[in-house]
Amino acid sequence: MDKDRVEGPLKEAGGKAKEAWGDLTNDRETEAEGEADQVEGKVQHEWGEGKDTVRDATDD
Repeated sequence: MDKDRVEGPLKEAGGKAKEAWGDLTNDRETEAEGEADQVEGKVQHEWGEGKDTVRDATDD
């Protein structure tokens, strides 16, 4: 399993927490950073899945 498949969801979870904190404190900048972190985490996870797929296809 590629490390991006693990790190991506962790980044996404951190982004959700950051977004919630920004919402709670009415800090729009922190909220937006959290949203961006979530997107980055999703992309990182998908990238890791793609790398695993290629690796599995070439190992056969």
